[in-house]
Amino acid sequence: MSPRSASANEEMRRRSRERLLQATVELVGERGYEATTLADIADRAGTARGLVSYYFPGKRQLLQSAVHRVMHLELEAGLERAPCARDGRERLARAIDAILGLARDRPLLMRTHMAGILQAEGFIQCPEQQRLARLLHETVAAYGSPDPDADYPLLRALLMGAVVAVLLPGAPMPFERLRAELFQRYGLDWELGVPPCPGPPRAGA
Repeated sequence: MSPRSASANEEMRRRSRERLLQATVELVGERGYEATTLADIADRAGTARGLVSYYFPGKRQLLQSAVHRVMHLELEAGLERAPCARDGRERLARAIDAILGLARDRPLLMRTHMAGILQAEGFIQCPEQQRLARLLHETVAAYGSPDPDADYPLLRALLMGAVVAVLLPGAPMPFERLRAELFQRYGLDWELGVPPCPGPPRAGA
């Protein structure tokens, strides 16, 4: 049997890494962070336990990469779904709906992710986060920002703040109200993106 080519080995590593990321999302979503072990993740992914440590320095970093992958894929799907959106305002609306929607639809996963970012390890700039950043940066540019390098971090901060507000234990903000605030901030019509209801909430609602 001839040895595998460098490209074949690289593809195998990529697939192994993605299986670990997907297994992490599934298990944390089912059991929570503390009840999920690295051995559990390796078993679910069908890989050797040692591969987890090869790709990631620890469980918290693995989770961040896994959630950033989910966010990237969700954002990419939202931006590219039919009919394809070429208008910058529509693309920004879809981006807001994709990220904010994860807080509504996958609260345990996103709450665990945000809690990890606020701990000692902080914000990890992994390949998955870089793909997410690139998509958001391109979205800000398509929206018409004169300075995407400055406006992208602001959009990221606003989205992170909105996600935290949706997930805040004991005092969550309504998803619709936060969406309305973000849309107003960027001058977006409520009907753009994927509106959760026919019209924006009334003031004070």
